[in-house]
Amino acid sequence: MEVALTGGTGFIGANLARHLLQRGDRVRCLVRSPGPTLEGLDVALLNPPLLDEPAAIDALARALEGCEGVYHVAGIFDPSPGGIDRMFQVHVGATRALLKACAMAGVRRLVYCSSSVTVGFGPRTQPGNEDSALDPDEIYGRNNPLRAYHDSKLEGEGLTLSASGVQGVVVNPDFILGAWDVKPTSGQLVVAMARRYVPVYPRGGKCFQDADDCAAGHALAMERGQPGRRYLLGNENLSYRQFMGIVAEVIGRRPPVLPLPDLAVSVAGRLGRGLSRIDAHRFAGLDPKVLRSMQQDRYRSGARSWAELGVPRTPIAVAVEKALRWFRERGYCP
Repeated sequence: MEVALTGGTGFIGANLARHLLQRGDRVRCLVRSPGPTLEGLDVALLNPPLLDEPAAIDALARALEGCEGVYHVAGIFDPSPGGIDRMFQVHVGATRALLKACAMAGVRRLVYCSSSVTVGFGPRTQPGNEDSALDPDEIYGRNNPLRAYHDSKLEGEGLTLSASGVQGVVVNPDFILGAWDVKPTSGQLVVAMARRYVPVYPRGGKCFQDADDCAAGHALAMERGQPGRRYLLGNENLSYRQFMGIVAEVIGRRPPVLPLPDLAVSVAGRLGRGLSRIDAHRFAGLDPKVLRSMQQDRYRSGARSWAELGVPRTPIAVAVEKALRWFRERGYCP
């Protein structure tokens, strides 16, 4: 199968590119510039502009000629000045351009990689799913980068699910762990725990998934996903205490023993506001809304993706082992 992929220089995209090659697909990576995640891979590197402008769409359509499917995995969370405009450009403008180009080039299907931030959540006994309600004002606030990330991802979903002339399917990855997490993003906690003992754990919890399973979920959505439907990609609902216990066991350290006090979260959030003015990217994790989320049970179910797509369910301990091995091989941690 001939496919095109955006976001191949990122975490999920790098895993997806490898998964597609392993199953025999021919892959065109649409990139602004080559990155280390694609070095040595048998992929075609193309750099058409992902802009919703007539000339750019024409160039993009030419780049997509002969493809059966497109994976739009490119995504950013950018809290820096101008970041909100950049998020809307990648998640909305580029999606609109890709859908128009797909229709022009006769591409059958597009899989849009959104995020779990657009999916409602609940307690472990009643986790959220693709149809669960979400109040973005309450969860993410207003007029801030996190809210813009949610809104731009959701708008990109809407474009994909309502597309005409192209079969649009949406996937919503939750907390993904594995190799090729170059920044790192979700693997940052694994790196921190490998570097030093972390005695505290957040009180909340999330839905976790292996990065290889996430890549498989994208490919299965291309094959089997119902057009106009979205699929939460996640496997195990774990409290942060449970998850950090798994990480500690894999690393060979003691697990954390103290719950993170709400007062400490509040103080860190106020500190984060000030530090973000110095380096918005570096201190994005100290955003008050992000910190609060880690103190809450935000569980979601991937049951639809298991039942309808057949997404595999690798144990999270295995995903942690893969991530730790990759981080150690590249000098992120001892």
